[in-house]
Amino acid sequence: MGVRESHRVKELTFSPIRSLMGEAAKMAAQGFDVVNLGIGEPDFDTPSYIVEALSEAAKRGSTHHYTDNRGIVELRRAISERYERELGLSYTTDEVICTVGATEGVYLGMSSFLNPGDEVLIPDPAWLNYLQMSRFNGCKAVFYGLKEEEGYQPDPEEIEKKIGDKTRMLVLVNPSNPTGGVLSRETLEALVRLCVKHDLLIVSDETYEKIRYSGEPHATPAQIPGGRERTIIVNGFSKAYAMTGWRLGYVVAPKDLIDPMVRLHMYTVTHPSSIVQWAGLAALKGPQEPVAEMVQTFKERRDFMVEALNTMKGLSCVKPEGAFYLFPNIKKTNLSSHEFCRRLLREAYVGLVPGTVFGEGGEGYVRISYAASLDNLKKAAERMKAALETWS
Repeated sequence: MGVRESHRVKELTFSPIRSLMGEAAKMAAQGFDVVNLGIGEPDFDTPSYIVEALSEAAKRGSTHHYTDNRGIVELRRAISERYERELGLSYTTDEVICTVGATEGVYLGMSSFLNPGDEVLIPDPAWLNYLQMSRFNGCKAVFYGLKEEEGYQPDPEEIEKKIGDKTRMLVLVNPSNPTGGVLSRETLEALVRLCVKHDLLIVSDETYEKIRYSGEPHATPAQIPGGRERTIIVNGFSKAYAMTGWRLGYVVAPKDLIDPMVRLHMYTVTHPSSIVQWAGLAALKGPQEPVAEMVQTFKERRDFMVEALNTMKGLSCVKPEGAFYLFPNIKKTNLSSHEFCRRLLREAYVGLVPGTVFGEGGEGYVRISYAASLDNLKKAAERMKAALETWS
């Protein structure tokens, strides 16, 4: 029989990141010594106390019971307490949903409130999922720029010019994938004022919250007057606790925003794995030194790689304050982002991600993940420098 896809699914595209990384993996399988700096996941092991908590939960029989759709109350309470303690925000346990990764959190935050024909303000460049979720919901993605020369801070005046009668939501990413940029409190205040003025919801993806280097406290739009009642915070355990494969995230929002998301969540995934939720509780309640040590290591890698990139022919790179990505400018090479990455992979065996994967604003840039050992970063830098010297 002929396959009849739904109109919504037809709008979705396969991730080009997966395709490009697949080519790098194929070359590695053929025996090439590929240094892959395209993967957006920590290269650290999950802290042992978290692994032990999962094992203990399985042994005591936590595997054969459903949990509350929102997640176990112990984990939701720990998340609530963390927001009170660290950010001064008060949420009840009913204002938290434990999700199957932050990816589901983005899905819930967008799909629970958007209708066909609505418009969504999305950063460019940005992770692909925001655009894909806009398409899935029959919405128009309206892009606002994140520019290198402006420190990758959104321009509230530019954004306001893009707001129309159909605009319903502003998506923020802090810190940013792919730029590593961190939103200033001043920028957040201006954006919240804009959203209050035009009655917009905010989906704030804060997955990389813990991976910051300036020493300044994390800021969220929910802290800004007028922001809490319209902000859906998406966060998770993947990046801070090296738990990418565990698929555990969460959404925090006022109850009138949480309730519609719970209804969608319960008929989509029911709840995250019960034993993974207990592991998440251990992550929040256990020692935080492994997180701090990981961030310090990322900082050292960032500093090395930024310095190395700025010595390479045709490249320049600003030093980002968050996440574990660099977004070097390659415009002086006169190559497109895709051609640059293709040549680098095939000639120097270094895997990067073209900036255009993240939007039109990514042309002239590539994304480098420094979630790799310092030895591999040094090897990649040496190969890149040598290759660039031969390119005319």
